[in-house]
Amino acid sequence: MSAELASELRRLAAERSTGVLHAGDGAFHIAEGAIAGADCRRTTGLDRLVVEAGVATPEEWRRAESGEFGALLRRPQLETLALLAVFDAAYFLLAEPVVPEFRPAPPHWLAPICRIDPPAVVRECTRRGDPESGPWPVALVDRAPVVPARRIPRRRVVLTGGQAELLAAADARRSITVIANDLGRTTYGCLTAVRELTAAGLIEPPVPARAPKHAAEPATRAMPAPQAHESKVAELIALPRPGGPPAQLPRRRTRSGTPTPVPERWKPIDREVLVRVRAALEELA
Repeated sequence: MSAELASELRRLAAERSTGVLHAGDGAFHIAEGAIAGADCRRTTGLDRLVVEAGVATPEEWRRAESGEFGALLRRPQLETLALLAVFDAAYFLLAEPVVPEFRPAPPHWLAPICRIDPPAVVRECTRRGDPESGPWPVALVDRAPVVPARRIPRRRVVLTGGQAELLAAADARRSITVIANDLGRTTYGCLTAVRELTAAGLIEPPVPARAPKHAAEPATRAMPAPQAHESKVAELIALPRPGGPPAQLPRRRTRSGTPTPVPERWKPIDREVLVRVRAALEELA
């Protein structure tokens, strides 16, 4: 954790300062010492979370940012999403050493509904654990594509709705940051799901792409043909029907005789399976 950034947040809280604290690829919006908002280029923006949750339309959000709040600030879910966005951005901003720079400015427009004590944010980020631990450190969140495993484990695996949604979105091209934004989910939540799926053998360990840190566009790899990926997801996910048994993976088939080296080919897509997967994901959403 960036000790310098955490110390600066505490100082601003003690002095009840108001302005913007720039840190790395993001910033904290401070209102009388409290955090009223935070953004990071590696995390899903509050605007995307709000629109995906149906709290506001893109046009309503644009008007709110220009000062025409209307009834938006009175919608309870907005406060919840604002808090999620702050903790999401803070986890990544505090993960790496940076030289923070504070500039006085008027209070952020979300200050009336979002005011978080900076020490509470630091404690929560510490509770979430070492950001560099495991096969997916935060440094790779926007630099490595999420690749489905080529071979599935024999053991039974039960997936949560969030894990199934992310596994279906893994296409060997998009990074965690891009997937989180496309799904309208927090980046930390998607990072946690990817770590769990990797431990379960359903996601390949990351291979960092050679690109500048926090590049403007996430590094990518060639994406397999759409039919191949959809068939792969259908093989990986066996979601239960309502009231049915828990999801489990199909058993791996064995072949007899001496194998002949041929290019790997997946079976044609089973439309009925994909329709059932989509219906199950919609129920879990």
